[in-house]
Amino acid sequence: MSCTSCSTSSNGKPGGCQSNGGCSTGGCNRMNTHDWLRNLPISDFASACKVIEVTFNQGTRKDFFRNPALHNYEKGDLIAVEGISGFDVGEVSLTGEIVRLQMKKRNVKEDNPEMKKVLRHATDRDIDIWKQNKAREPEAVIRSRAIARQLKLDMKISQVEMQADGRKATFFYIADGRVDFRELIKVYASEFKVKVEMRQIGARQEAGKVGGIGSCGRELCCSTWLTDFKSVNTAAARYQNLSINQTKLSGQCGRLKCCLNYELDTYLDALQHFPDNCDVIQVTKSNAFLVKKDIFKNLMWYTLPDSNKQYPLTIERVIKIKELNKQGIRPDDLEPVEVVSSKVVEKEPEFVELVGQISLRSLDKADNKKRQQNRNQNQQRGQRPQQRQQGGGQNQQGGNQQRQQSDGNNQNRPKRNKPRPNNPNRNRGGQQSSNQQRPDKPQQS
Repeated sequence: MSCTSCSTSSNGKPGGCQSNGGCSTGGCNRMNTHDWLRNLPISDFASACKVIEVTFNQGTRKDFFRNPALHNYEKGDLIAVEGISGFDVGEVSLTGEIVRLQMKKRNVKEDNPEMKKVLRHATDRDIDIWKQNKAREPEAVIRSRAIARQLKLDMKISQVEMQADGRKATFFYIADGRVDFRELIKVYASEFKVKVEMRQIGARQEAGKVGGIGSCGRELCCSTWLTDFKSVNTAAARYQNLSINQTKLSGQCGRLKCCLNYELDTYLDALQHFPDNCDVIQVTKSNAFLVKKDIFKNLMWYTLPDSNKQYPLTIERVIKIKELNKQGIRPDDLEPVEVVSSKVVEKEPEFVELVGQISLRSLDKADNKKRQQNRNQNQQRGQRPQQRQQGGGQNQQGGNQQRQQSDGNNQNRPKRNKPRPNNPNRNRGGQQSSNQQRPDKPQQS
């Protein structure tokens, strides 16, 4: 997003903005205030505001500093300011007349003699030292928590903020009661070699420093715009007819959500039209108990002990029943009204094929076809060695059959016996009778 409040340089980018845009919308800082007096001309430089607002640690802490030399600082510039026995580096968040409105809101006087001054624009050396000391903060948080646990102190170190020159460190902690951390300060000073400052904060302030996303899907109010933390109790939920569920009513900090107070005044104004002391009304059957109040439809819902059904009654009907009960009269019926919903019933959409012209069946057919082709190929590959074996066996069988056929043909062929001399029993047809016997030999039985 473009930055409308920062002045742009020759390259088209806002001057001094690290993210090159978004200063007025919270893109590079937290808890920003839109400078709607930015474009107003200054009529008298003598009466111009000589105080600027500087933010530290990405907006988690803001403070006012005097600009005695009236240097022209732009929103997003890194400047060096006075610190505790040294200097600190911060980012300019507001300049001009809007600063006076912010000081009035926070009850800070412009002529306060204890207000610190702006030293100069941050140099490269200042920025390098600042980044080195900022890199020490995560390790300092872990080490400080371990030391507090060793000393058995009932407290939690939430955040450690190092000064830019590394001479001072501020330890933000959370504790339910009062903590004696005199010994803790000595250990911290010897461990981190800095001047120690302890500052107690609440759970909501810790959530604002850490940040996060709420159940509504947006950034936490305490980390974006909310600065005044008011007490929230369960009565706010009861007035708004919300179920007392601790998990749903609690925020990231573990306390009741601050947004429960946003619409509380509207509900209180609307509930003034409802009658008081009407939690129980009497009818002929039994007593009816109040369940909830609908401020949008001006209805009061009651239930009977012998049924789980809820009966909506108008405010006039409840007042009339209450007057009859005072006279000792119990009406026969509650006379509930019929609640008609004005909301249009939406028809369920019919099935629409979002795929379009592509049918899933055609895809299945193509897949089945590919699978069948793969199976056929695999079968053919597996049948080749079998065919070779069968082919060899068939060749052997064929050779045997040919041999048998040739033998059969040879058997069918007439045998050509050579004529024997002096053999009178030889037949001319080439066949010899087995029944004929020689005359000189006796016949065998």
